[in-house]
Amino acid sequence: MHPCIEDYALIGDEQTAALVGRDGSIDWLCLPRFDSAACFARLLGTEDHGHWRIAPDGAGACTRRAYRPDTLVLDSEWDTPDGRVRLTDFMPQRDRAPDLVRVVEGLDGRVTLRGSIRLRFDYGSIVPWMRRAEGHHVAVAGPDSVWLRSLPQVRTWGKDFVTHSEFTVEKGEKIAFVLTWHPSHEPHPPFIDPSEALDSSVADWQAWAAQCRYRGPHRDAVMRSLIVLKALTYAPTGGIVAAPTTSLPEVLGGVRNWDYRYSWLRDSTLTLKALLAAGYHEEAEAWRDWLLRAVAGDPADLQVMYGLSGERRLPEYELAWLPGFRGSAPVRVGNEAVRQMQLDVYGEVIDSLSLARSSGLLVKPHMWQVQCALMEYLRSVWRQPDEGVWEVRGTRRHFVYSKVMAWVAADRAVRALEENPRLEGDPERWRAMRDQVHREVCERGFDPERNTFTQYYGSRALDAALLLIPRVGFLPPDDPRVTGTIDAVRAELTCDGLLRRYSTDGPVDSLPGREGAFIVCSFWLADALHLTGRTDEARELFERLVGLGNDVGLLAEEYDPAAGRLLGNFPQAFSHLGLVASALDLFGSGTAG
Repeated sequence: MHPCIEDYALIGDEQTAALVGRDGSIDWLCLPRFDSAACFARLLGTEDHGHWRIAPDGAGACTRRAYRPDTLVLDSEWDTPDGRVRLTDFMPQRDRAPDLVRVVEGLDGRVTLRGSIRLRFDYGSIVPWMRRAEGHHVAVAGPDSVWLRSLPQVRTWGKDFVTHSEFTVEKGEKIAFVLTWHPSHEPHPPFIDPSEALDSSVADWQAWAAQCRYRGPHRDAVMRSLIVLKALTYAPTGGIVAAPTTSLPEVLGGVRNWDYRYSWLRDSTLTLKALLAAGYHEEAEAWRDWLLRAVAGDPADLQVMYGLSGERRLPEYELAWLPGFRGSAPVRVGNEAVRQMQLDVYGEVIDSLSLARSSGLLVKPHMWQVQCALMEYLRSVWRQPDEGVWEVRGTRRHFVYSKVMAWVAADRAVRALEENPRLEGDPERWRAMRDQVHREVCERGFDPERNTFTQYYGSRALDAALLLIPRVGFLPPDDPRVTGTIDAVRAELTCDGLLRRYSTDGPVDSLPGREGAFIVCSFWLADALHLTGRTDEARELFERLVGLGNDVGLLAEEYDPAAGRLLGNFPQAFSHLGLVASALDLFGSGTAG
């Protein structure tokens, strides 16, 4: 039976990541980057599409597993009739090439293990040529080359284009396996010492975690979320991917399957606030710098998302040979939403850069010029309809949250000029725009009969993004329109106490099937309840949301309350950002810097 999403754990090296199942199988790995083609794609297909399993002979799921404290080093243990054995999986931070290390250690008795590795490049479509060289296995196909070695060497054999192994460990014995990728036209990079790499990885992660300033309740969950965010950071550029996966479904068996291996601008302010408040100024500055590089150019060309290095072309296509996670097809690579118009991203970028300035990050000489250019363009287009923050693939509309974020852009620009009169700008026109947007939203985006803001002008539908109205400062938390909106969203979008983004039954959503509860939206609800004085309710909801994580503390994009299962791409940066931000607001200092 195909594993569930929550059966997986994450390992990575801040340039790519792998998903490891409870059964000891690595079912997803893209090399050399997050957005590269997968060489293990069983996650979205079958064993024939690539995986690497090591486990005791005849065993199923491991007996227990856990990350080593404050690291991304995973230990999985099996209790068998013959003894106990541990499998340690990790990816050391790379020098030149990515390495995936698996260390088997005997804990008790004498245990026989089996290994099988199916390397299938290009998302499971290409079977490489396997050969032996220098006592190791080498797989080559086109631009990709992978070396597989064991220390000490174990007995291996090939059958049906699969490399098998069998070996026995006694208490205290260790066998390490290392998989190393490099471009096939280059000589292999220097081989790492797996024991030294393990010690260094544990030390590096724990030293990084020790910088965290949060000391409140649920520190383990907050630290795990911060480690996930660090793991999803593409270290060479500072960009953070929304998730390391593509096409994990929002509806099992449905078509709501998208590629999230890119960086979204809508996450920028929340990312910056979380990193700053937790004490990670270096990462915050790297994210800010990535943001400045990505958005550079004509403000009219601002995109919803960008590639790891700021790439703009992310064409969407389907992989017809992959049946999808539990039959959820199509499997997509790329994301067509990159071409959408979303007014909220202008507010996000200007808000993020304003936060960076006020928090004491090193000011870049051109940062204010970028904000001014974005502001002037937004002033000319804010009245236009757009696709909205959730990237609906239907008709453009006047989404209320998009207009609110246009107000945020004008508000932050005006404030910057008020705080620093030496900056060049047009405060009168920006102030006039801010007032116009506010007036229009309150007149056209508010339903006085139900005392709630609506999803878009003239509609009765609601949107969980409306919960952010008090957080961005559009209205104070004690405004009756704010409390009315919170109550209405909670009443109409709740599914077993958790929030959906919006109703998929209305005209906005053009796809079949209903999605699950969107986890970050429920964190937004907790934040909104706290802001409006209902802190006990907020903390109760937060406790439940933390409990949605799997056994190693990872959250997906969505959750199915009926089935009690995670849905969507995994692990999801947005969900973990929501957890960190809510914890800081509810239990710690929410002040950045």
